[in-house]
Amino acid sequence: MQPALEANQRIARIAAHLHPPNLQMEGSSNLGRANCRAKGGAAGFKVAILGAAGGIGQPLSLLMKINPLVSVLHLYDVVNTPGVTADISHMDTGAVVRGFLGGQQLEDALAGMDLVIIPAGVPRKPGMTRDDLFNINAGIVKTLCEGIAKSCPRAIVNLISNPVNSTVPIAAEVFKKAGTYDPKRLLGVTMLDVVRANTFVAEVLGMDPRAVDVPVVGGHAGVTILPLLSQVKPASSFTTDEVKYLTDRIQNGGTEVVEAKAGAGSATLSMAYAAVKFADACLRGLRGDAGVVECAFVASQVTELPFFASKVKLGRNGVEEIYPLGPLNEFERIGLEKAKKELAESIQKGVLFIKK
Repeated sequence: MQPALEANQRIARIAAHLHPPNLQMEGSSNLGRANCRAKGGAAGFKVAILGAAGGIGQPLSLLMKINPLVSVLHLYDVVNTPGVTADISHMDTGAVVRGFLGGQQLEDALAGMDLVIIPAGVPRKPGMTRDDLFNINAGIVKTLCEGIAKSCPRAIVNLISNPVNSTVPIAAEVFKKAGTYDPKRLLGVTMLDVVRANTFVAEVLGMDPRAVDVPVVGGHAGVTILPLLSQVKPASSFTTDEVKYLTDRIQNGGTEVVEAKAGAGSATLSMAYAAVKFADACLRGLRGDAGVVECAFVASQVTELPFFASKVKLGRNGVEEIYPLGPLNEFERIGLEKAKKELAESIQKGVLFIKK
């Protein structure tokens, strides 16, 4: 190919990226949902992040832009999306980035997506319980899930918005009303509990956290978070004091960060990391990789509760298999009963929010 012709084609591709022909962003922004790359888009999956301009959403968007399994990355929020999109779109990785601003563009942001990640909502503040978050975040999740039901009902949904113990049941009820509910495709993200458990256990054992695997079951708040320290891999033993210390720290990891930030935010960076780790597992499952197993809060028959977090196998249709809890020691059995009692109330609260 002649150098001049090749240069002209490169310029044309750059121009198509910077000035797409069909501008959709509200206002005067030059960020649109039309194809922003003339040719050469990376092979992979289409992913939308709802709440992309928030404390979790921004680092989450950055990390998903790096993921080689992502070909198209849609960033949606009610404020500040143009700036986040412009910033992240300059990264020289394969995914094409498109920004969407405000409720009028929600359906456009979701059209044709394979995976939808929802970190949208207000963060925890000092003195605020996860229940305090409910009244605000429940309405946000309802609206977003109505958009998913309409625009991409077959997408895998990763729900991060707290309180997860209630927002996942809310999402399920929204999808049921719309006639699109598939329990295999709705997953509450509890990966941060696993990430923390791996880190804290590794500190006690003097190991690399990447070499540690701690199953964390139950839910995603306080005593509903139940680390199964008797099932840690590699097999390890802990003193009674170590078990109590680790369990308490894992259950209250979010509070530890909120207090350390002294009113300046909650666990945003570690949550973004955990969310991307889980999203990557979902994408590998969609690709057909074998043996993709992670913990998640899903519709379940592991206990008598309708939703429960445990190890699940991920595949082309989302959750392919839900694993039983396995043998529990006395400390864990007592913890399980405490977890189920609080979890039942949180689940019911979410269901009633939609049915009221």
